Amino acid sequence: MRVYQYAKQIKMSPKQVLDICEKAGIKGKTFVSGLNDEEISIIKEYIKKSKFSGRPIISDGTDTVGDLASKLSIPAGDILKQLSDLGITARLNDKIGVDNIKKICEVLGVPVEIKKTKESYFAGTAAETEEELVPRAPIVTVMGHVDHGKTTILDFIRKSNIAAREFGQVTQKIGAYRVNIKEGSIVFIDTPGHEVFTAMRARGATVTDIVVLVVAADEGVKQQTIEAINHCKAAGVPIIVAINKIDKPNANPDVVKKQLSNYGLVPEEWGGQTVFLNVSGVTGQNINELLEIILLMGEMMELRANPQRPGEGVVLEAYLHKQRGPVMHLLVQNGTVSVGDFFVCGNAWGKVRAMFDETGNRIDKAGPSTPVELLGASTAVSPGDKFMVVGSETDARKRVEEKVQQQKTVQDKLQKQITLEDLQKQIAQGALKELRIILKTDSVGSQEAIKAYIEKINAKARNSEKPGATINFIHFGLGAVNESDVLLAVCSNALIVGYSVGIDSKAEKLAKQQGVEIKIYRLVYDLLEDLKNTLEGMIKPPEVEVMIGQALVKQVFKMGKNQSVAGCIVVEGKVTRDAKVKIVRDGRFIFEGFLTSLKRFKNSVREVAVNTECGIGISDFDDFQPGDIIQVYQKVPEGTKV
Repeated sequence: MRVYQYAKQIKMSPKQVLDICEKAGIKGKTFVSGLNDEEISIIKEYIKKSKFSGRPIISDGTDTVGDLASKLSIPAGDILKQLSDLGITARLNDKIGVDNIKKICEVLGVPVEIKKTKESYFAGTAAETEEELVPRAPIVTVMGHVDHGKTTILDFIRKSNIAAREFGQVTQKIGAYRVNIKEGSIVFIDTPGHEVFTAMRARGATVTDIVVLVVAADEGVKQQTIEAINHCKAAGVPIIVAINKIDKPNANPDVVKKQLSNYGLVPEEWGGQTVFLNVSGVTGQNINELLEIILLMGEMMELRANPQRPGEGVVLEAYLHKQRGPVMHLLVQNGTVSVGDFFVCGNAWGKVRAMFDETGNRIDKAGPSTPVELLGASTAVSPGDKFMVVGSETDARKRVEEKVQQQKTVQDKLQKQITLEDLQKQIAQGALKELRIILKTDSVGSQEAIKAYIEKINAKARNSEKPGATINFIHFGLGAVNESDVLLAVCSNALIVGYSVGIDSKAEKLAKQQGVEIKIYRLVYDLLEDLKNTLEGMIKPPEVEVMIGQALVKQVFKMGKNQSVAGCIVVEGKVTRDAKVKIVRDGRFIFEGFLTSLKRFKNSVREVAVNTECGIGISDFDDFQPGDIIQVYQKVPEGTKV
């Protein structure tokens, strides 16, 4: 029997048999050489002793030289020699990778089976195959103009889904929720619908498979409808048009179809490729058909994911909770996230402490197309941040440190700090082309709104015939202005702007020492107007604080831990909600803050006139005493009579 014939019989390559011949002392053979019975017996004995019996070894691709030697039952020196022949220098504890493991096993005539584990994915040694991908639920965002019925449709779908659950389960707002019907599951993303949250809608499109564009049958295409279409086109997301309010007597779906065809959404019955459906969020007409069309489109798109790999996803919403710390609403897009996993997300790292589904139930694992509320991040994250499970706490910390280091934009040399008024003058003179801002807000939603508005202003400045100055947000953050913000402003020659936040006492002291201006706003309109006017080089008249009213505290009501309401009577002028206030006790100012709650009986009001009783709540203050005077102030341009 020739070598190649015997190799075929024992399911080895001729080269493997020749290598065994050399090691077993059978010299001078080629693949066409003959083998006698004695030589075949020697080869069989060698294979048996070496355990090269055709049984594959199992590897996840992360084996070291020592691990592989142990699995092959051969000296580690033999593997090091094989690696050396391949031009690779390695040591006993070095990982050699999937390709080299396969090459060594091939030379030694040992079958190898690469088994994928979490560790092999972390090490980058696991390649995804088509067989591992399984169908996943489509992720859908409902968009459209305000008051066209997006919320009504979502509420009808949500209530229908809740009705099928056990009594007592309540849907929580976690940025998205899953709807289960007979034909399959769909994940709907809750996306704000007002114009100022354009950026939030755009973010929704990036994580979305399908967009349902809601247009009222009695109103037709509006500005936000056009914006939604543009966001979907930019993201390459397919659109299903739901013509809502079809139950109204003045509904005219043909007009809507004609209007939308001008924006490239042509109905199928008109020769186009866009699915149109007449629906009613009030009566539920064709809502089930809408869900079926979504599932059908998802099936046609072949949406698949690999639940075996470590989890990956995107943050839909995030906030800081007093008791639970940083909380994120996460949509798992691929793989599986489990309690106990280490992860990186934006500039945060952490370990998954707990996860909850949309009904508030604790869950241990979340697979593809699953929305969850997740606890365990080291700091607050932002919507749109990428989430990824990693192998260890060390790896997580290292990745975040490297990312933060790359993002640092501080200057090497401190520069003289300037005020907003100085910048206005420089912009008006054409000497300044970029306004650097550090933005601190009370919530991520506020950040998104401000960023979206400023981006519009920047785009207008860039596209004008004579390009103007633009705003560059060098840092975003949640909560009070702190020392870190001030130091970054010093190094970056930036201003600090806050919306509905306070200033740490240490930060305020450092800002005065370093000449950093901090401007805090209670109304987002004032913030946006100031930044807009600054870019346009408009110098606003200086503002002064004037007292517009006083209220006497008559009784104090404890509403809970660290929360009190002052029962007052307005003794002078008027009291307005969101105004700045100063509390006077025994002739001295004891506190400055903002009036956040103003009520008459049980009703919230914006203003209370003189000689009227009311309830007053003040942010970060609960130490009211009968006899305190609450003075209410308003900022007005200098010289204005109030």
